[in-house]
Amino acid sequence: MSLFFIVLSLLLITLSLLPFFKNQHWIFRVPEFLKIQLSVFQLIASIGLFIFAAKDILFWLILLFQVILIIYHASLFARFIKFKPKKKLQIKSLKEIKVISANVYQFNTEFKKFKKFIRKEKPDIFVTIESNKDWEFELRDLEIEYPYNEKVTLENTYGMHLYAKIPLHKVSTHYFIADDIPSIEAHFKTEEGEEFVVFCVHPPPPSPTEERTSKERDGDLMCIAKRAKKINKPTLVIGDFNTVAWSKISKLFQKNSELIDGRTGRGILATYHAKYWLFRAPLDLIFHSTTIFIKELNVLEYIGSDHFPICCIFCVHTNNGSQEKQVETITKEEKIETALFIEKGKKEDSKNRKD
Repeated sequence: MSLFFIVLSLLLITLSLLPFFKNQHWIFRVPEFLKIQLSVFQLIASIGLFIFAAKDILFWLILLFQVILIIYHASLFARFIKFKPKKKLQIKSLKEIKVISANVYQFNTEFKKFKKFIRKEKPDIFVTIESNKDWEFELRDLEIEYPYNEKVTLENTYGMHLYAKIPLHKVSTHYFIADDIPSIEAHFKTEEGEEFVVFCVHPPPPSPTEERTSKERDGDLMCIAKRAKKINKPTLVIGDFNTVAWSKISKLFQKNSELIDGRTGRGILATYHAKYWLFRAPLDLIFHSTTIFIKELNVLEYIGSDHFPICCIFCVHTNNGSQEKQVETITKEEKIETALFIEKGKKEDSKNRKD
């Protein structure tokens, strides 16, 4: 039993240390997704060591590493914990806008379940990720209620559709890194005259079954961040980021875009994997500009996909600067790193996606 907990501890320490390396191979990046699970197992392994292992130098060294890593992981999670309720913006005249992002999983055929879900939730805007021609066909009847849309129909699990009740002022589909990885930039204007932008994203993940490295993901997210900064309008970036809220690339995205992480103080809100709770992680992220104020941010019900949908209710208040202190500035070194991520992402040639 002592040997079991020693081996388990060494494995957990190794997995925890891999993300510290800048290597973009999936072996180094995937453990970022599992920090919650690693922390729990490290705590169990530490207790097991204390009970069963001999109190020699090896024991104390392993235990020290475990404790340091548990504290480090806890510090990453701390900014998402609900220590106290978020202050609500006390302006009743502001229009609330409800947006839902749902990675529907291309091979999911529970179309009726999803349509029933949308009609129940009644969002002003919703985005489907991994939606192909079958999904586009099945969602046609929703276009009566959502007449404004942008459709990017692909069969490579990177299709994306946006549906809205609010008129589209302007819409663009970007292919920053590859010609089969889209992102949607949708400009809206409400009846009250408020303008805002919803940016929908879905970069490819590093994994043993998909992309060998995170080069395309990292490059795509950096391009989106830089574009979001240039827009100079109230902006909400939402979608399946294929990274976790606490990762280095998420932090770099936040600094490049000068946006705020919507999860801060609202909980970890894990959205993946919907079917296997042991592997849950927050992959569907939301970032917003200082002029967008989030009222609610929630993970919604199961829709037959491997992701839970995420829902954001917000309002636009361009004359309120109370959130500006939450914007983090980017360093010169991080700007250089960002440029390298973009360069590497554009050079990467994926062999895994087939349209």
